Amino acid sequence: MKTILILLTGLLLQGCIYFNDRGVSNRYYSDCKEYYDGMGIYHKECDENLVEYKTVTDGVKKGVDKSVETTKSLFE
Repeated sequence: MKTILILLTGLLLQGCIYFNDRGVSNRYYSDCKEYYDGMGIYHKECDENLVEYKTVTDGVKKGVDKSVETTKSLFE
């Protein structure tokens, strides 16, 4: 039953979720505004994603660090 629900959710959201270079979004192309200000400094402002890749990698890194600490404490 759990597998059917996961597959059904994936099929329903198939056309609504896209993977771009910054993360997972509900748009195929990210709308970024790029411009230079009066002092010549480059700015890039992008719309928010549903999930940022940096958030995912930081979370995985924390999980790996915790598992390494747990493993070390078991062998001490």
